[in-house]
Amino acid sequence: MFPPQWLTPVPTDAIEQGEGELVIDFIEGFGIITKDSVAGKQGERLTLRDWQKDLIRHIYASDGQGFRSRVNLIGMPRKSGKSAIASAMAIFDTYFGPAGGETYSVAATREQARIVFSDAKRIVEANDELLKLAKLYRDAIEIPSTGSIYRVLSAEAFSAEGLNISACWFDELHAQPNRELFDVMSLAMGARGSLAHLVAITTAGVKTDSTGQDSIAFSLYNYGKRVASGEVEDPSFFMAWWEAPAESDHRDPETWKIANPGFGDLSDPQDFESAVRRTPEAEFRTKRCNQWVSSQVSWLPTGTWEACKGEINLEGKDYVIGFDGSFSGDSTVLVGVTIEETPQVFMIKAWEKDPNIHDDLWRVDILDVENQIREFVKTHPNVKEIVCDPYRWQRSMQVLAEEGYPIVEYPSTNARRMIPACAKYFDAVVEGRIVHDGDPLLARHLSNAVVKSDNLGVRIVKENRASSRRIDAAVAAVIAYDRATTSRIEPEQLTPGVYVF
Repeated sequence: MFPPQWLTPVPTDAIEQGEGELVIDFIEGFGIITKDSVAGKQGERLTLRDWQKDLIRHIYASDGQGFRSRVNLIGMPRKSGKSAIASAMAIFDTYFGPAGGETYSVAATREQARIVFSDAKRIVEANDELLKLAKLYRDAIEIPSTGSIYRVLSAEAFSAEGLNISACWFDELHAQPNRELFDVMSLAMGARGSLAHLVAITTAGVKTDSTGQDSIAFSLYNYGKRVASGEVEDPSFFMAWWEAPAESDHRDPETWKIANPGFGDLSDPQDFESAVRRTPEAEFRTKRCNQWVSSQVSWLPTGTWEACKGEINLEGKDYVIGFDGSFSGDSTVLVGVTIEETPQVFMIKAWEKDPNIHDDLWRVDILDVENQIREFVKTHPNVKEIVCDPYRWQRSMQVLAEEGYPIVEYPSTNARRMIPACAKYFDAVVEGRIVHDGDPLLARHLSNAVVKSDNLGVRIVKENRASSRRIDAAVAAVIAYDRATTSRIEPEQLTPGVYVF
């Protein structure tokens, strides 16, 4: 097992006079595995690993008056047992913290916050000694004898009024939309001084938040590196961060071992082998190697699209046409996808400015685009939908719809729609469940597509807004494939002949 890549210094005497050993005894005495995993079966006793014990000792180190570190950032990849030990430590804080203590499980969404809280609640329910001391509610655990309480809180709905926090457990801090809730919780610990602490356990994530500033998790990570390197001296801040070196090969099992303290124990190596083949590189590096990566990483793994090239047979098939249009700078593309078990993807036509010709007056021939759609439908009568990104093309869609063509609006800027559509297309490509005609323009646009990963999820975008590396064919293929592999349902008609899903 490899140590954290970044570890802020904690003196040995602070560890020895802290409550770490008491916490370890409590967890191993009362902690249980709350769901089946590589670590064991649900209901079995929780057995702490040496690296987990060492981490606990650091978190609960003491300055002689209370917690040495009031703010703690723990970074480790997915499936490292984060929620299990966090829930057990939160229960310890609730039962053994100061009288009238307030412990909170906090996350970006209430559902995420309940993950740690629910595990903690199961620990209490599984032990009669703990249970008889508590009152259990849906989102709270109360200890009447001490007046202490443990609650769930999320970024979706919170109030700073009246908070007097003794312990705060942030789950997946990287998902916070901004730093507001973190700052509120930090300030609400002020009255208790060193008797309160905040612990954020998270994987890496996006570097910027909804305000365009560095996310709170990325800010703390960078601050922790400065403390760990000795650039800044701050005993009130502790960070342990496991990650793979930036230059490492994300496909190499040795990289996985460096980043994952529970590799081969709490996490299954075969799961990594499967995930690395079907996960975008940026997402794998973020969630499995715990690296803060640039979103500018190519979407499809090298060679996977080429491997899907094959013979196209369109006879007797039903189709969906994907249409992503531009007006001047980008390209306009029509891509077809058949409706069948193994869909076939083929280029119909593309209009694209020659990058070697400097012509600021170049425009897409709108009438030619409309006529091309008419011509294709005339020769391929089994077209079930013409799926369009409506931006700047509403008039053309309306004209075609009034002529009886099955126009469906599909805004590609809708992240909640594009995220699952991109995931579906990605899986089909890497698993070889798609056949394409080898069109070089489509291949180029797919290779130009980069990954954008934020709080909502992963989808494809241009390298940047001003980039000449076009991705319109990739977008057209994704939205057409999404509709071709979706059960045919009656759409909601918003305008005569134009449908929106």
